[in-house]
Amino acid sequence: MNDASSENGALIAIPAKRAIVMLVLICLGCELFFVLADAIINYGKLTRLGMVRRFFNIAREDSLASWFGTTQTSLAALTLWFIYISARARGYAKWRKMGWLLLALFFSYMAMDDGAQFHERAGSAFRATFENKTGALSPLTRLVTDFPGYAWQILFLPLFGAMGIFMMYFLLKEIRETPVRLLFAGALACFVFAVILDFFEGLDPGDPMNIYTHIRKAYQLRKYTVDHFAKSLEEFLEMAGITFFWASFLYYLSRMPGDVRLRFLK
Repeated sequence: MNDASSENGALIAIPAKRAIVMLVLICLGCELFFVLADAIINYGKLTRLGMVRRFFNIAREDSLASWFGTTQTSLAALTLWFIYISARARGYAKWRKMGWLLLALFFSYMAMDDGAQFHERAGSAFRATFENKTGALSPLTRLVTDFPGYAWQILFLPLFGAMGIFMMYFLLKEIRETPVRLLFAGALACFVFAVILDFFEGLDPGDPMNIYTHIRKAYQLRKYTVDHFAKSLEEFLEMAGITFFWASFLYYLSRMPGDVRLRFLK
């Protein structure tokens, strides 16, 4: 290394568009692998070893797919923090900085939620609190106890819905390129469809709205078969949605004007 490079550091140039396209293809390839590995190794019982099947069971929170999804969400959150720091360094308008800060905080929460199952556990505790009440039931208690889906949907869907509307408004103002907007729209569509699948999963098998029961009866399938592959599709959609979000954030970061240098002082 020459003197100039020792003093100023080495510059590594990465073609942003090509790198992001490759990243999307690699992530989607991994996610498809998790679906196929689950179907062949876990559901198809390629091995009799239960611990190996659990490792590839896409519906389990301690599986390889779950680790991948949590890691990917954490990296998307980290990218948003870089965008926020860069926006501060460049003197962006306050509303733009606050918008990126809110997104960074939300995706940081999402990464925590992926690893800790926070919304599922909070929803279960929320319902249990109301189910233990006795005497005259309030309208809120009746809403919670009679809600056909998972309780977390009552508690968190208003927040997630509001965040989705904010992201749509904010990111469409910040992102101008049509291909990146399509990535963002695809990410939102993936999560909306995943939430719909999760709603049907939480329904009682005898509920007339439960499409899984209708599919089982129409095609003479086992309950586990339909439920498991519906969960597999849901998990794939969530991972693909994060992939699209992360790619759009990376592209935005790569298009921010100028350079921001981080230097550690002695």
